Amino acid sequence: MMSRLFRAYCALVLRHPVFWLLVVALVCGTAAWQARHFKLDASAESLTLENDQALEYYRGIAKQYGGSDFLVVTYTPKDAPLFQCDTLNRLEQLQNELKGVDQVASVYSLLDVPLLFSPKVEFTDLSEGYRTLLDGDVDLSLAEREFTDENPLYEDLLVSDDGRTTAMLITFQRDERFFELLNRRNALREKERQGELSDAEAEELERVAATFSDYNSQVQTRTSQRIETIRGIMDGYRDRAQLFLGGVPMIASDMIGFIQSDLEIFGLGVLLFLILTLFLIFRRPRWVVVPLACCAVTALVVTGWLGFMDWKVTVISSNYLSLLLIITMSITIHLTVRYRELHEENPGATQAWLLRETAAHMMRPSVYMILTTMVGFSSLVISDIRPVIDFGWMMTLGLGVALVTCFLVFPALLARLSPGQPRQGRDLTRQVTLGFAGFTERHRAALLLLTVVGLAAALWGMTRLTVENRFIDYFQKDTEIYQGMLQIDRKLGGTTPLDIVIDAPPRDTRAKPSAAGSGAGESDGFARVEADPFDAPAGNSGGDGFGAVEQDPFAEAAGSGDDFGGGEDPFASSAPGDDTDAGDRGPDLQGAYWYTPQRLDRISEIESYLKSLPETGKVLSIATTYEVAKKINEGPLSYVQLMLLASFIPDDLRSQLVRPYLSDDGRQIRISVRVVDSYPGLNRNDLLDKINDDLVAKFDLQPEQVHLTGAMVLYNNMLQSLFDSQIKTLGYVFVAILVMLLLLFRSLPVALISMVPSLVSAATVLGLMGWIGLPLDLMTITITAITIGIAVDDTIHYVHRFHEEWPRDRDYAATMRRCHASIGKAMYYTSLVIIAGFSILAFSNFNPTVYFGLLTGLAMLVALLSNLTLLPALLITVKPKLRAAREAA
Repeated sequence: MMSRLFRAYCALVLRHPVFWLLVVALVCGTAAWQARHFKLDASAESLTLENDQALEYYRGIAKQYGGSDFLVVTYTPKDAPLFQCDTLNRLEQLQNELKGVDQVASVYSLLDVPLLFSPKVEFTDLSEGYRTLLDGDVDLSLAEREFTDENPLYEDLLVSDDGRTTAMLITFQRDERFFELLNRRNALREKERQGELSDAEAEELERVAATFSDYNSQVQTRTSQRIETIRGIMDGYRDRAQLFLGGVPMIASDMIGFIQSDLEIFGLGVLLFLILTLFLIFRRPRWVVVPLACCAVTALVVTGWLGFMDWKVTVISSNYLSLLLIITMSITIHLTVRYRELHEENPGATQAWLLRETAAHMMRPSVYMILTTMVGFSSLVISDIRPVIDFGWMMTLGLGVALVTCFLVFPALLARLSPGQPRQGRDLTRQVTLGFAGFTERHRAALLLLTVVGLAAALWGMTRLTVENRFIDYFQKDTEIYQGMLQIDRKLGGTTPLDIVIDAPPRDTRAKPSAAGSGAGESDGFARVEADPFDAPAGNSGGDGFGAVEQDPFAEAAGSGDDFGGGEDPFASSAPGDDTDAGDRGPDLQGAYWYTPQRLDRISEIESYLKSLPETGKVLSIATTYEVAKKINEGPLSYVQLMLLASFIPDDLRSQLVRPYLSDDGRQIRISVRVVDSYPGLNRNDLLDKINDDLVAKFDLQPEQVHLTGAMVLYNNMLQSLFDSQIKTLGYVFVAILVMLLLLFRSLPVALISMVPSLVSAATVLGLMGWIGLPLDLMTITITAITIGIAVDDTIHYVHRFHEEWPRDRDYAATMRRCHASIGKAMYYTSLVIIAGFSILAFSNFNPTVYFGLLTGLAMLVALLSNLTLLPALLITVKPKLRAAREAA
């Protein structure tokens, strides 16, 4: 098959170079036009698991209680106390300016909240309004004590415990169009996965997906513009205060900036490096221009294709450009070195003969080299992580483009040029590679023993691999993301949101209605078979005036058919002249399952437990408001007092203190927990498991009642999937590449030997990560597949040349020396280019990209050393049966 492919190549390409240059120019023009649609994506959706059910649950909870589409501005005065009139006036001025930003729904700060202990107010006072820090007669010393010590609603949330730093919460208006498109697209995708999609719905899915993609890009652009506006406003206050900006929208916006910067730095950096390297290696302009032309065509065609297909580039795939440049350059260097070797051996040969022989010798190994590398990248598509999947497809396509481009552009550009004079002079690279050959021949046994020991150490290190990493560590310490997260972690109760949702027990777990009621209603409408841990013991009023079997004013009315009892709720009705729907103000507190003193006390116990965990910061729930009420009341509240409190809460306070923590039907609570991401040794998975298990074991909850959700859960799900992805990727890559090597060399021993250098390099990197405690993340998870795929390239070229050289004298050691003196030079050049190219990634602001570049460069170095020492040592020791590569074609 390869022989027929080569003959067709000679007839169609080598004989018509001008035609193919015109075709390439036309393709490049089309690609340049499509590249205008090239887009970036740093949305939260790009960093979650594909089809994660926890994501759908989170979206439902966010819609009910409010999501994370907000920004946080931290404000620390430099030369004045926070609780001082001038400082508060500047804060008010800043707040008013921020409110004027487009699409900002509200700006919430310490200036807006009621003062309940400055001095202490009574319940009845709340119905007549409340005082804030903006009132002129406020005692600021009392207010400071309330915000830092007395009021659990405010401490470590609005003001730090040292009273020096405060925070403003900027909430954006909910974009209903965005969620409408998102939900419709996801619904159609779900039907597609279940095989229930009709033809009309398939067309709708394609249309909706394209519309959502375009709209999402517009949303990100507008959000970035708003964030820049907010930063501009903040700059006007930095002379007298230290300000930081935080929040998911800001992180997403900055990450887009990182992607753009990485594309520019990596693309330009790799380009400049390649120009310098090519000139130093080959010292002729043509060997700089031709390879760079191949790289430019590959990069432009792939970028145009990404724009045409609307494949957005994320932080994970932002290095696609540098990878394509490096791999394309690797192919052209192999072609160039082989061309020059043939020219040295045949100084009088024509250009047509040199190009034909170069292609004849290099096509087979190059095709298999690209196929094996494509296998490495295509293995990423079996991941459950969307940006990793997209990266795998991008690179698989890009590698195919790189192979075709090199075998079209390289001969087409050189065909009209004369061969010139072959290179003469001292060859230092040849001496270096022959030095490796001599070392291998003299120390073969020691080399093999050292490899076994090194592999054992690497395997031990791999057992220490983890996926636990702090999100804050993804960013450089001088970035605003890092500094803002650290400030919020240390001063304002933590950064990573975790929501704990607890449902009321199902009604069907209770017995039938008891006869021991008043007729109007029972305790919760049912007699209990077992004691409810959230209620007072049967027959005991608990000091609240109501027995467990007596009428519960918060329970359903018997036979009413309404979840919360018949009759009008006097506490949920609108104020005179107010047309607002009661549901917009929050749940019906009179009928709320959780709104009883005993149950609120139990929620307070859960709060106290969560606060006791060293990894957690601020914890809020409806019980926090209840604790404030108890402090005002100077003791526990009865049912009647609790109902009276509900009637005195103004509508605006109800939306702040009740609605975010209690569902509209009153049968579900939400506890908001902020996790300290910078806590040393944070283990998300262990923490989530511990919280879930303890809530069930210590607080008499059923497992089905407890749900953990939020950004922390989604991120943890993604991290935990990395191990599964790693195992699946390794297995897929190993089997697929082994099959490719068997097809190429038609010998199982040779194929197995050829796998060793790649496996050694991958094991070395993974083992090193385990030993030094560097966890797997979104970027480093791809290293193994990429390492094996790229490292095997040089192995294929070396073993293929070994097959060609061996029939000359059938001496394995002599064959090794000839291979080191020829193909060894190309391996040396290409490996140096790849290593240095990956090292450029160290200049990224995104730390996973830095680790990816440095670790992949290390893997390529180990692969080069293995290919020049371990690989020939195994060939000499095992002496597998060989035959000329061209005879096997």
